[in-house]
Amino acid sequence: MKTYNDIYLSARRKLRAAGVTAHDLEARLILAFAAGKTREELLNSSRLYVTDSAIVKDMDDIIERRIKGEPVAYIVGEWEFYGLPIIVNESVIIPRVDTELLAEQAIKLVKRRTFQTRVLDLCTGSGCVGLAVAANALTARIVVADISDQALAVCRANMLKNKLSRNVTAIEVDALEPPPALLGMFDVIVCNPPYIPTNDIKTLDASVRSYEPISALDGGPDGLYFFRAITTNWKQSLKPGGSLLFECGIGQAGAVREIMADCGFANIKTHQDTQGIERVVAGSV
Repeated sequence: MKTYNDIYLSARRKLRAAGVTAHDLEARLILAFAAGKTREELLNSSRLYVTDSAIVKDMDDIIERRIKGEPVAYIVGEWEFYGLPIIVNESVIIPRVDTELLAEQAIKLVKRRTFQTRVLDLCTGSGCVGLAVAANALTARIVVADISDQALAVCRANMLKNKLSRNVTAIEVDALEPPPALLGMFDVIVCNPPYIPTNDIKTLDASVRSYEPISALDGGPDGLYFFRAITTNWKQSLKPGGSLLFECGIGQAGAVREIMADCGFANIKTHQDTQGIERVVAGSV
């Protein structure tokens, strides 16, 4: 009979042999999921013997799925973002650590304001950015918007899971079209749009291109299609002094700055992620 630690070590070895970079973390996440335990409970149970044979079988099945390329976040159905547990499935992209910079900059802007702030999270997907703002700026009123019904279903589930439904509203909106008149005005608009150039999609890791929604990745021929449309169409939804913040891909910040400047935005700044990459571009009206 094996202990939880034995099963963890076996899973870790298999993942490492398959070339999974974060084999240590993923082995723990998968075992916690298979055993129905939190990571803390799993740690406390590490020396206990596993009496349920179904856990061992589930582990074998899950490890096989992971080795074939399925992202661990989709397997366990949840990922952490800015300290929040975020439900994910193949209707939404998996939240990345890089995107936490977008949430962080939006939170800083909101907290500088002494009055109630309206924030719009366009192309929200799982809702992770808007919900991070809502959780850290409790007086703000957040609207999370996406064109995908399936993504909005995930987003609404995350609103409930994180008990943020009181100050967050989810609506269906096409970010490429001018804003509906009834949507009103915002102090801050944040957006992590699709920004991978179309021809680059096929070069992405198989775990991305085969599982994550292409519609949430494909930014058109040069990857800048959404930046142009949103900057042009949604400027009118910002109050005087309001800010627009974009996440962008590697090497895109200069082009995004130019797009925003051509549209009349001022005080345009870029912010680097933990790897020194210009990841967020922000400007005001």
